[in-house]
Amino acid sequence: MPELACPFQCIYCNQATISGQSGFPDSADIVALIERNLQSLPTGKKHVDIAFFGGNFTGLPLKHQADYLDLVLPYLYDGRVQGIRLSTRPDYINDEVLLLLKAKHVHTIELGAQSLDDEVLARCGRGHTLADVALASSKIRELGFRLALQMMIGLPGDTAEKSLQTAKTIINLGAHETRIYPCLVVRGTALEQQYHNNEYTPLSLEEAVSLSASLLTRFESAGVKVIRLGLHPSEGLNGDALVAGPFHPAFKELVMTEIWRQLFISFPAWPTGPASIIIEVPGHEFNFAVGYAAANKNMLRKRFPKLQFVCNSRLTGRDFIVKPDIQC
Repeated sequence: MPELACPFQCIYCNQATISGQSGFPDSADIVALIERNLQSLPTGKKHVDIAFFGGNFTGLPLKHQADYLDLVLPYLYDGRVQGIRLSTRPDYINDEVLLLLKAKHVHTIELGAQSLDDEVLARCGRGHTLADVALASSKIRELGFRLALQMMIGLPGDTAEKSLQTAKTIINLGAHETRIYPCLVVRGTALEQQYHNNEYTPLSLEEAVSLSASLLTRFESAGVKVIRLGLHPSEGLNGDALVAGPFHPAFKELVMTEIWRQLFISFPAWPTGPASIIIEVPGHEFNFAVGYAAANKNMLRKRFPKLQFVCNSRLTGRDFIVKPDIQC
């Protein structure tokens, strides 16, 4: 729902360019999209949400909100989907809206907080403040919704320290979930003009990966689920919509690789001298431990020419075991 009901034009935003869509989605198109995606999902146990993203959903007239939600409720009632979520602005949350969303069985509300630093918010043209986010978050939690607070790193006026403080505030506001997006320079935005005028410098890919790794581990420690790292590789971002910035189609894999790289660097018990070793890691972390394009494996091979990564189903989290390979 690209930019529907958005009262402000954020300097970094051009949803129509990124998504290739504009205008109010047609009911038939929504149903066709849902049906097509449901058919593409693998069988078996799964959790499926229907999500309204890209615009300011609660800024729509209440009747339009109700009509859209009524359109998808049959999928919830027949069990083909397990939840409905939507994204909106913190300054468009009020009691009347929340009661409607509750009656229509919305379970998660995502607020595009982006930053929780008032100076950064003002420079980006967000049109709301930290106080608006705090009030909306409180109301959402009081009525029993799951709260997600989205954040964006590398915005104009932002710093690593401010991003870390934003993460701390997201945790303190009681968010259940978050998303971490690096700020990109997209064609047709005010930020593009700032970039060409040398008034804005985006994060490098390395900076965005390193900062996102720090943010992810902080959120995990606080029990806040990070449900997205980086923007989805849309047709626009893979085409000519992207002007500059730390976009990578495997951004999450780069971040997870960096977390494991730091774990290996700080590990105090590596064997001394040349050795053949086995590194046992949890199965769900195997690819990340090896690293994107085998980056971590190649790093360790400079010290241990003979090494092997193996899965250990008894390990949890990011625990790992290093032991000599006695077969060598």
